Amino acid sequence: MANTSSAKKMVRKIARRTAVNKNRRSRVRTYIRRVEEAISGGDKKVAEAALHSAEPEIMRAVSKGIIHRNTGSRKVSRLASRVKAMA
Repeated sequence: MANTSSAKKMVRKIARRTAVNKNRRSRVRTYIRRVEEAISGGDKKVAEAALHSAEPEIMRAVSKGIIHRNTGSRKVSRLASRVKAMA
């Protein structure tokens, strides 16, 4: 348990940041899931549209520090290659 007033304030700040980061991470996962569902559905147009909306969301998470830069780039790259490989 926090003893000093500054430590108590930090506990409150960390809780707020955790809630925000959890929301952002969930949002990224939702966009990635939409792309994967479109890929499994087999419609290339829908998959491209989903990827087009997911890419800025992933990069926004990178800029906010939710995920690492290389992780974001890797996710975008792998999704893009899967969409491109669709018949």
